[in-house]
Amino acid sequence: MVRKMLRLDQLLPYRLSVAANRVSHAIAGAYERLFALSVPQWRLLAVLAENEGATQNEIGRKTVMDQVTLSRAVHAPARRGLIVRSPHPRDGRSRRLFLSGEARDLYRRIAPKALELEDHVFSSLSQEDLARFREILDHVARKAGELADAGDQDSCAGMGRK
Repeated sequence: MVRKMLRLDQLLPYRLSVAANRVSHAIAGAYERLFALSVPQWRLLAVLAENEGATQNEIGRKTVMDQVTLSRAVHAPARRGLIVRSPHPRDGRSRRLFLSGEARDLYRRIAPKALELEDHVFSSLSQEDLARFREILDHVARKAGELADAGDQDSCAGMGRK
């Protein structure tokens, strides 16, 4: 059996992380400059625009943000009056989150900018390449989710390649 040598610049999870960080940092600058929002705050607003009344736990599952980052992302927009918290009708420990009217207006201004930034980053890819890239991202996310669900990354050797 031939063992491969680890080369960080060739390790796909590392390269995926670096690429995602570069895109996030580029976008973060634009969102901060134009809308005074961090990337986690923008993601929160975008999720709430599509899922009014979601709880922090639901948002955390959807965005895969850790609880500390998510709590910070909720706090600043809530102070600005962009997010309204409401008691959950069936769970007294939980709060449902809603966008204020001002936040909905802000989202309507941000969404076209997000699409413009996406177009810029992926402008050299064909529609077919973009469709395939989305399929690959879905596959990678699914497989990573399997590892996370297994709770033991040492078990990945037994999971095989598919």
